[in-house]
Amino acid sequence: MQAVAQVLRVEEGRVRLRVSDMGGGCGRCDEPGGCRSLQIARVFGRSKAEFVLPTELLLQAGDTVLVSIPDGSPLKAAMASYGLGAVLLMAGAALGSVAAGQEGADFGAACGALAGLALAFAANRLLFRSRGWRSRLSMEVLPLPRPHQNASQAACLQSLQEPR
Repeated sequence: MQAVAQVLRVEEGRVRLRVSDMGGGCGRCDEPGGCRSLQIARVFGRSKAEFVLPTELLLQAGDTVLVSIPDGSPLKAAMASYGLGAVLLMAGAALGSVAAGQEGADFGAACGALAGLALAFAANRLLFRSRGWRSRLSMEVLPLPRPHQNASQAACLQSLQEPR
């Protein structure tokens, strides 16, 4: 997944960017058969479009770059954050209900659900502290390919711009 961003400021190996193309989904929002999910998302407000990323590229304010996120990373992060919590919540509730027996099933389910959420919280904290996990979710700043360049030529250009 890639998005075009404009460099706002360069600070000691870091660059402050503003995403300029806030595309969403397939781009068929107003066409027949489009799901209009982007319009629904805008009802709840625009997401923050400015952020800071590390880079070794030689950039200056006003440059246009690509921000690249590995394919599947947003889904993996969402499944770890929300999926793990939902699964452990339900598993904890089921185990708590069974363990409490017939007369205390509701209280046992509530306690088990809370224990499942606490376990999910702890697991997510440990997971996101892992360098291996974070490296698979990292965003990368790439030079914007010129209209006549393909992606491999842009990657070659990037390697030439890196300091040796």
